Amino acid sequence: MAFTDLLDALGGVGRFQLVSTALLLLPCSLLACHNFLQNFTAAVPPHHCQSPANHTAAAVYGSEAWLRATVPLDPLGVPEPCRRFTQPQWALLSPNASVHGAATEGCKDGWVYNRSVFPSTIVTEWDLVCEARTLRDLAQSIYMAGVLAGAAVFGSLADRLGRKAPLVWSYLQLAVSGAATAYFGSFGAYCFCRFLMGMTFSGIILNSLSLVVEWMPTRGRTMAGILLGYSFTSGQLILAGVAYLIRPWRWLQFAVSVPFLVFFFYSWWLPESSRWLLLHGKSQVALKNLRKVAAMNGRKEEGERLTKEVVSSYIQSEFATGRPSSSVLDLFRTSAIRKVTCCLMVVWFSNSLAYYGLAMDLQKFGLSMYLVQVLFGVIDIPAMLVATTTMIYVGRRATVASFLILAGLMVISNMFVPEDMQSLRTAQAALGKGCLASSFICVYLFTGELYPTEIRQMGMGFASVNARLGGLAAPLLTMLGEFSAVLPPVGFGAPSILAGLAVCFLAETRDVPLVETIEAMERRVKERLSRKDAEEKGEEVSLQQLGASPLKETI
Repeated sequence: MAFTDLLDALGGVGRFQLVSTALLLLPCSLLACHNFLQNFTAAVPPHHCQSPANHTAAAVYGSEAWLRATVPLDPLGVPEPCRRFTQPQWALLSPNASVHGAATEGCKDGWVYNRSVFPSTIVTEWDLVCEARTLRDLAQSIYMAGVLAGAAVFGSLADRLGRKAPLVWSYLQLAVSGAATAYFGSFGAYCFCRFLMGMTFSGIILNSLSLVVEWMPTRGRTMAGILLGYSFTSGQLILAGVAYLIRPWRWLQFAVSVPFLVFFFYSWWLPESSRWLLLHGKSQVALKNLRKVAAMNGRKEEGERLTKEVVSSYIQSEFATGRPSSSVLDLFRTSAIRKVTCCLMVVWFSNSLAYYGLAMDLQKFGLSMYLVQVLFGVIDIPAMLVATTTMIYVGRRATVASFLILAGLMVISNMFVPEDMQSLRTAQAALGKGCLASSFICVYLFTGELYPTEIRQMGMGFASVNARLGGLAAPLLTMLGEFSAVLPPVGFGAPSILAGLAVCFLAETRDVPLVETIEAMERRVKERLSRKDAEEKGEEVSLQQLGASPLKETI
């Protein structure tokens, strides 16, 4: 008997599953705010060099004339952001006048920022422009490095300490480090706090998904995974609204961090995964949690009849040869696990590379950042509706492969759209981003179903590490656009297509019970291969019989 049969006997997808799923997915929606927060807190407003201090000339000629005489214009007629004249060019004040060969210098006296849209950002506060512009990308890379470290740390801790403890700690760490980011006044402290915040991303998303999947019967897992996707999409829309209403970056940072203190307090109510408890010999706590679930689902009598022996009987055959995982090498220990891990490495890296390459620099589209953020969030809704339908009725493998290949084609084809057609380029990029977001959510669920319980968090943490490597590589790949405009779209699109092909080598998990141990997974693979061989032999026998029948009639 599978453990999912026990969950069905205790109410299936009942009140407990609905409430706990909602409480786990609510923080995930605000987690999306932090993931894309630097699009707004590190926005680069229009700026130009601070003119040399000459109050007399400025009073005589006016501020606009003084600016025209001291700061050169770029080809678009906008003041140069990083250069100024060494001496005022008064000839430029005459109509249709121009100056050639005038000496220029850097912005020795600082910069003047247009604060009409963004009153303050980390760029305006610490002058992260011109020679220091790479520090802005460095801050985002440090955040992604935190996500990478968190995937490795929390993925391993969750298999040793359970799903709940790392999740509760992640809520508290994000609340404290997020508030500290808004408080401290140095760029170094900002980057350190962002690193700590990035670590919690993996701790929250991985453990939330595992708790949802491990408490959910088979028939409810698909919908639970898709709801995770919708929560992430709603977070992007929430970010656009909150960022529009709260423009100063410190208050915006504080506003999206404080709610995690509330999540920290109510997370103590959430029960630990009984699958994990039984695997680690804590049957008494598992029994207590199962009775709590039964009571909340209106099956109190069934819960009271449970005993440790009855609970263990549901999964005894799968746990009989199992052992808790203690090393990442367990992800490569057998041929079946090895194939899953290698394919998922390609899928997670490529998906993340293309996703963050499109979504983390909204200013490049030349439209309102708030509008683009909403568009990038709204496009996920129909994409995930399609993903929900295909995951339920077609399967996980076909859904993930199709979305990845389609996204790759959309990204590559975008380079053939003329530069002056910004609206079309933005719409096409949004469609590709919607496909990538849907495949991302599907592969989260798919990965959780592919790995057995004893190494599920280790596997998801390792897969997430590869995703974060893709996120780190995305800005580096974008920088290659300075050498050739073809490199970024091809670099983002081609790996996505390759990942779609890699998915085809994975097993389908639709309506299949979760596997508890590596040994049980190996047995399932061998049984599947045996059935396939038997079917092929049966077809050969049938063909031979059909071929022999006319011969017998002739004789």
